[in-house]
Amino acid sequence: MKKLVISGLLIAANIFAMSDFELAQKNDEVMSGFEDSSSIMTMTLVNAKGQMRIRSMKSISLEKEGGDKSLIEFLSPADVKGTKFLNYEHAKKDDDQWLYLPALKRVKRISSKNKSGSFMGSEFSYEDLSSFNIDKYDFKKEDAKKEILNGKEVYKVQRVPNYKYSGYTKQVSYIDVNTFLNYQVDYYDRKKSLLKSAYFSQYKKINGVYRVGKIHIKNFQNNKESTLVWDNETVKNGLKNKDFHKRVLKK
Repeated sequence: MKKLVISGLLIAANIFAMSDFELAQKNDEVMSGFEDSSSIMTMTLVNAKGQMRIRSMKSISLEKEGGDKSLIEFLSPADVKGTKFLNYEHAKKDDDQWLYLPALKRVKRISSKNKSGSFMGSEFSYEDLSSFNIDKYDFKKEDAKKEILNGKEVYKVQRVPNYKYSGYTKQVSYIDVNTFLNYQVDYYDRKKSLLKSAYFSQYKKINGVYRVGKIHIKNFQNNKESTLVWDNETVKNGLKNKDFHKRVLKK
């Protein structure tokens, strides 16, 4: 009888075991279906000495098959007001990204080679600003392992960017075993050293879809930190492709 019980437990464990790829799919599913979103964002930058800078932005995004589109406009302070960032995500090729600089009244295209660079002096890179797309990563085939992270039971999922100019050799994410929401991502640089960690919190359901409310990044190599907080977010607003055309950058 004991052998039968043990065999039954092993079969059950295998049924519910999931690979890194399957968990990434689950995470993508619970965050999909918002159609489009609009929000006010607050970005807080903290340097190695603890000095703080705060920026306000407006953000809109459009959920698209094959890659989302997003537009960020800085509202304050004065030195960055009017700066706009437009991103077209692509699943099978490099993203298209543009930055409008109001002081120069010109649009600058962000080259693929520069996407690992800092976005507006923050610890977010241009690469980080694309929404998560499974097709851009390779995953281990083995079943994911469980850990306890800050009192939560999570799956530890490793993913390796498969696009040419990534600034990361790998990313390790920690996904809640019950909700499949992502709570932390560790980023490893080109030397395979831990560069920074991003902490995801303040999740909320809006029209039945999970949206993250806060992302805090800590860079362990330069001791700088950056935080993004979403306020007054709405989804399914009826935004269209034309709202993300390149011509809106100069408006």
